[in-house]
Amino acid sequence: MPLNPKIEQVLDMIERARRPKLHEMTAQDARASYEKSAPILEIASAPMFAIEDLRIPTRDGATIRARLYHPVEPSWAEPAPALVYYHGGGFTVGSVDTHDALCRMFARDAKCTVLSVDYRLAPEYKFPTAVEDAFDALVWLHSHAAEYGVDASRLAVGGDSAGGTLATVCAVLARDAGIELVLQLLIYPGTTGHQQTDSHSRFANGFLLSGDTIQWFFDHYVRDRSDRDDWRFAPLDGRHGAPDFHGVAPAWIATAEYDPLSDEGDAYAEKLHALGNRVTLKRYPGMIHEFFKMGGFVPEVGAAHADAAAALRAAFGVDAH
Repeated sequence: MPLNPKIEQVLDMIERARRPKLHEMTAQDARASYEKSAPILEIASAPMFAIEDLRIPTRDGATIRARLYHPVEPSWAEPAPALVYYHGGGFTVGSVDTHDALCRMFARDAKCTVLSVDYRLAPEYKFPTAVEDAFDALVWLHSHAAEYGVDASRLAVGGDSAGGTLATVCAVLARDAGIELVLQLLIYPGTTGHQQTDSHSRFANGFLLSGDTIQWFFDHYVRDRSDRDDWRFAPLDGRHGAPDFHGVAPAWIATAEYDPLSDEGDAYAEKLHALGNRVTLKRYPGMIHEFFKMGGFVPEVGAAHADAAAALRAAFGVDAH
């Protein structure tokens, strides 16, 4: 299918703006640029009953920022399901602020509490800090669920791009820790350590996320090339310490037709399915990487949002009305 016409307009606007690409900046400048541009194409922010900014302790004695979204008043008599969400940004850019509108949408439409996690970023914090922060936040919410009106038996993890990578890893770690998740919501997740798929070649340039930018992200995040073969960086093909992937949480996976990561998302779905896990794979035609954050400009993104929210509601056992 051809590129969605609105997506074509987005790519044309980016090209005409002639701003430096992320991989042409320092990490600090790239973060500032992404923070500024992230809301431009977003949907309107859904109102919440309450939003709490928290500090969550990590295993190395630090604390990380997190944001808890309550779409309705918390009820300790009837605790709500919760989604622990990890933002995208190549482990180098992004924050709870860049993904605020998306997390509000999930909270409202999936009728759940959302914990958005500000894991520490590279290059200041190399692999596996982001993974450890991500899992520490999940363990924290599982342990403190009752304090925040959350049902610890109805937890899901989710994320887009690099955040999807973190969610895949947390699903495995949760299984091993005895934390039973109801869903892993993976939005164009990164699952390989080397850009060797056909989609990486076909869409390396001209579709927002370039091969050069992916390499720039990886160079900031990994300590050395051996990290690329660690399963926590490359859950599809990582060899170092690779666990058994049987019995992980059911997966809902979204990929975009014109995304360098599309083939690895498809392959990860196949891997999970082959091992007996429940998987739903949705490939969105005419779309590019990051399209989930373009719902304010691209009408068709609304259908993808609705699909993701419906998958969460079904996993949580929540009525749509």
